[in-house]
Parts: sequence; structure tokens; C-alpha cells
Amino acid sequence: MRKLGLIGGMSWQSTAIYYRHMNTIAHERLGGLHSADIVLRSLDFAGIAEKQHSGDWDGAADILVAAARDLERAGAEALVLCTNTMHLLADRIEAACSIPLIHIADATADAIRQTPSTTPALLATRFTMERPFYRDRLAEKRGIATIVPDEDGRATVHRIIYEELCEGVVTPASKQAYLDEVKRLTARGADGVILGCTEITMLIGQDDFDIPVFDTTWIHASAAMDFALGAKN
Repeated sequence: MRKLGLIGGMSWQSTAIYYRHMNTIAHERLGGLHSADIVLRSLDFAGIAEKQHSGDWDGAADILVAAARDLERAGAEALVLCTNTMHLLADRIEAACSIPLIHIADATADAIRQTPSTTPALLATRFTMERPFYRDRLAEKRGIATIVPDEDGRATVHRIIYEELCEGVVTPASKQAYLDEVKRLTARGADGVILGCTEITMLIGQDDFDIPVFDTTWIHASAAMDFALGAKN
């Protein structure tokens, strides 16, 4: 089994889900007392979130690059950045390390291509919905177009992530707000929904919809374990 280096803590709520998913996969595939071989560098999200909202992406990159180098020195054979938003800085992390980074958007695109969905909705932080790094990667690498909420919808989705989900708060009202947003997006032509923030899986999932749901937390954890267990190279 290859050792995975996780850059987590953004937020720790979803990093805990990654950890559970990866160990569950290791146990299911290998049986017995097997668990995932993981090195975790869990960051203090308060400082990262402040840099995100102030636009200090260079400062955030310095923190993530340092974490990635820590993991490489600790013997990790691949990096798993446990967040969608911070893949905005994936190129900088890859340039600073000699081990591969398992990109969440590539894993998500591969999952989408296995379904009839061609134009999924993207629910995520405002950074992921509005900046091109994620949507363009889906389009350029896999030909997948995405639909995002309007301005009010983006504000609602973003607020719930940072003010509630990242703090472990899950409410029926916020779930309904997300369900209503997906309904509006399907009316605009969305034929699937990407849970493009790793905390959203806490709030909604496949059972809530009759269109494909792409849970990026599960998808990314699965892709990482494919690498670790030799299913993909």
C-alpha cells in the first residue's frame, strides 16, 4: 500500500470524513485489520479562510506548499488536498514537490463521465463557483460544462458552508435552501449536481435527488485509495 499525504483541516469537519472514507475503503478491499497508510497535516483553517476572503492567495500558497513539503519529507507518495477551493493553488503545490497531487477536479470529471450527466450544477464556495480554475479544468480536460447559481444563490451556498457546515452545523432550513437552489439549476438545464465543497456532503446527497449527485469528498477519497492500492497509476 502506498502512503498518502493529506493536507487537511479546511475544514476539519470534511477532513474527518476523508479519513473515515479512506479507512473504510482499505478495509473493504483488503479485509482483516487493514486500514489506510496516511500522513495528515491538518492546518488551522481560521488563518486560511482569512487569507481566502482577503484575497491573499500568495500567503495561502506559502502555507500549503510548506505543508506539502512536510508530507513529502514524511514519506508520502502522493498528496491529497482535502478541499475543492484550495485546488486553486494546486499548480503551485505540484511545482514545489516531486510527488504527484491527486487532483479533485480530475477525479470528479472521471466520475461524471461514467454517468449520462453532461451539464451538472456546481455548488461550492464562491471562490470555486466564480473563479475559472475548477470549471475550466472540467471543461478543458473532460468537456464537461457546469451551471452555477445566480448571485443570490452563490451568496447563500457560500454563507452556509462557512457559517454552518465548517462549524459542524447542519439544519433543515439550510438543507431546504440547497434543495431549492438545485431545483432552480435543473430548470436551467442542469442534469446532475456536483457537491463541489467537501462539507456539502454533510447536508445533501444522492438520496435527495433523482439526478446524479457527485460527492467530491467520496470521489476524491476513492481516487486516492485507488492510487494507494494500485488500482490506478
